[in-house]
Amino acid sequence: MKLTIWTYEGPPHVGAMRVATGMENVHYVLHAPQGDTYADLLFTMIERRGQRPPVTYTTFQARDLGEDTAELFKTACRDAYERFKPDALIVGASCTAELIQDDPGGLSESMGLPVPVIPLELPSYQRKENFGTSETFFQIARALVRKVDRTPEISCNILGPTGLGFRHRDDVAELEKMLAEIGISVNAVAPMGSSPADIARLGAAHFNVLLYPECGEEAARWLEREHGQPYTKTVPIGVGATRDFLSELAEITGLACAPDESNLRAPWYAASVDSTYLTGKRVFIFGDATHAAAAARVARDEMGFEVVGLGCFNREFARPIRALARDYGVEALITDDYLEVEKAIEAAQPEMILGTQMERHIGKRLGIPCAVISAPVHVQDFPARYSPQVGWEGANVLFDTWVHPLVMGLEEHLLHMFRDDFEFNDAAGPSHHAGHAAQKEVAQSSGDNVIWLDDAERELRKVPFFVRGKARRNTEKFAAEQGIASISVDTLYEAKAHFAR
Repeated sequence: MKLTIWTYEGPPHVGAMRVATGMENVHYVLHAPQGDTYADLLFTMIERRGQRPPVTYTTFQARDLGEDTAELFKTACRDAYERFKPDALIVGASCTAELIQDDPGGLSESMGLPVPVIPLELPSYQRKENFGTSETFFQIARALVRKVDRTPEISCNILGPTGLGFRHRDDVAELEKMLAEIGISVNAVAPMGSSPADIARLGAAHFNVLLYPECGEEAARWLEREHGQPYTKTVPIGVGATRDFLSELAEITGLACAPDESNLRAPWYAASVDSTYLTGKRVFIFGDATHAAAAARVARDEMGFEVVGLGCFNREFARPIRALARDYGVEALITDDYLEVEKAIEAAQPEMILGTQMERHIGKRLGIPCAVISAPVHVQDFPARYSPQVGWEGANVLFDTWVHPLVMGLEEHLLHMFRDDFEFNDAAGPSHHAGHAAQKEVAQSSGDNVIWLDDAERELRKVPFFVRGKARRNTEKFAAEQGIASISVDTLYEAKAHFAR
């Protein structure tokens, strides 16, 4: 454990809270000290939910540690049932309460409550939030799912969405629409939106759609093993992945799943001369494994970008991300330290970042546009409008979200061209992706100890931002080959002439 300003994932009890918050008629009793109640703010402030999470805290204090904290937990558990009358209780301990070893599972089992009580064993000092989400959903499914007959019509469950998930609400709506057009009914969406009664009937579906592996793969594997339900392996983010997802549905169900791409907005742009402006743009991608892998495919195969960095923060998915990175010719970055991510971005000198809220802040400091593709996110990435990531409409949203920061950068270039005019204030900087901080170049010197003189730096800033990175790299390469230690304006133009031949 270490002290940090930012973190990609909270402790695993936050993952359990995300599951409980997304569900109905479920209550979470959390053995925790007073300070651990901060997690409520994640849902009321960031996700802007209209009600508090269904969580009761024991909120023991320092003076309670010399007394019976186990009795505090039992009282909180009993009061929570009497007040909220849930159909099921889940119980567990926060990272702090884990140290006093009161065993909430054993205590609740001895109380004889008239509803199912599901104990959670979440190792707070070894695992993190996404593990907590996955393990909680798995334990709920294992405790509540019953053997039932299949539905007469072909149906599926959608597994993985939770509270505080990145665009989960809209992804589910888009996926339900797509499935309805094919003729597949949705038996249940879980855990988000489901009740214990819905969980009990998960076995009625013919198969499962695994939307977010980080949250639902453990439960999907168990349902396949115990209830004979196959699950989909493709997450339909992007045009190519959506086509593959439909092919997978056709294979599982035997239905005709012909893609209807009439609502896609991107093809007309791809056929225009303007689209060549995107070709070869260098992009650095970092987030949770599911969204990072999907973004890499869209970036290279659908946008024509060059992927110069790829990584994820959840180590449980390190192996597939490393294999994918090899296919893209880059070394995978597997870390939960945002400072390592910032260092890698500086070294790669991308023209765009696709990442989390953390990478958005990094992009601001480095003056690099960033589109958010993955949790953790802040309030602006829980839009009130409809904004899915999956399916055909999700592909439209990705197109807008990724292309606009680059296209709007042309405005930045015009401001740079006229920076010496009295109407413009160079210290203000671009407003669309770097706040009001002055633009800061990524580096003043290269790895080969080539130094940029001030006049050369000023001249380089006149180069349009979307080719400035390439101009910098070419000039540094030319200087290294020629044995030039300091890059002047003359060196810049000599390099330009050299590579224009």
